[in-house]
Amino acid sequence: MASAAALALAGGPVSARPLPRILAFGDSLTAGYGLAAGEGLVPVLSDWLAEHGQPARIVNGGLSGETTYGGRVRIGWSLRRGADAVMVELGGNDMLAGFPPAQAEANLDAILTRAGAGGRPVLLVGIRSPARDRATQQEWAAIWPRLARRHGTLLWPDLYAPIAALAPDRRGAMLQADGLHPSAAGVRLIVQALGPSVLALIARLPAARRTL
Repeated sequence: MASAAALALAGGPVSARPLPRILAFGDSLTAGYGLAAGEGLVPVLSDWLAEHGQPARIVNGGLSGETTYGGRVRIGWSLRRGADAVMVELGGNDMLAGFPPAQAEANLDAILTRAGAGGRPVLLVGIRSPARDRATQQEWAAIWPRLARRHGTLLWPDLYAPIAALAPDRRGAMLQADGLHPSAAGVRLIVQALGPSVLALIARLPAARRTL
């Protein structure tokens, strides 16, 4: 039987190990709302991983308008599409709708239980509350680390942190006209910050699933 090296020299096909498959499960921020193809979180993150030596197949499980309850309903179906690891980004629409933080936490708890079944690695991505009162902001902020500890997941506590860290006069260019969704430039900035956490997620996979 010819070796892989011999087949390569002869120009024959060489079977590559399948790329790790990551389910990006979330709302419009994951789905790429308002952006051209190739500018959303999933394609930009895919390119970033490849540039950093760890290509992966990221399945876009984002749904615009999704709440944590909606995510709780559909997580099982999404996982049936196949996933070696899962990134969960939900909660922003619950905040905008005024849903209680405790209700969102219960839904996310159920989502993480399903996502992490069988030892599947999970990355939880939080988001800061837009509420004006500090007590509500703190109540939401406490959810993400508490859930991450409970489920043993990786955590990126605030998707918008790299935008919030900018000077106020620079933030506008990072957002779309609605002031809520990141622009193409905003997505690139977010991915630069989020990317290392996704690399850490892939590193939790068995060695045979991490590389080509």
